[in-house]
Amino acid sequence: MLLRQNLIRRKLFFGCGCFDIIHVGHVRYFEEAKKLGDMLVIGVNNDDSVRKLKGADRPIIPENERAEIVYGIKGVDYVFLFPETNVSRYLRALEPHIFVKGNDWTMEKLNEEEKDAIRSYNGEIAIVPTYITSSTSIIERIKTRKS
Repeated sequence: MLLRQNLIRRKLFFGCGCFDIIHVGHVRYFEEAKKLGDMLVIGVNNDDSVRKLKGADRPIIPENERAEIVYGIKGVDYVFLFPETNVSRYLRALEPHIFVKGNDWTMEKLNEEEKDAIRSYNGEIAIVPTYITSSTSIIERIKTRKS
């Protein structure tokens, strides 16, 4: 709430993800997201939450390095690590004008708690077009080439 109060007349938008192996899809996601507002805040899953979501052999890149890489991408204003597998708590705390997801998501696939958090303060959800690939598909390609 404090962050939002300091952003009078600025449009805050928020995205999140594991960002295990940064690829062009992530960069394009941030570029498209930046077109929606003034300040882009990104939540990065910490290592424990990535393991819960992706399995014991993930993440490939440690949380602090992933957060630093994301912060280094043009258009990203703030980055934080979070331990949960969904960001409903942070949506309620930040109350971003827009919650941004890449087009690998649909409204039906979004977490219900996150959607409820957005509805609680009349925020919006935007699904932005991106280059569709994933860290998981990149890892699978690497494994296939090693065989």
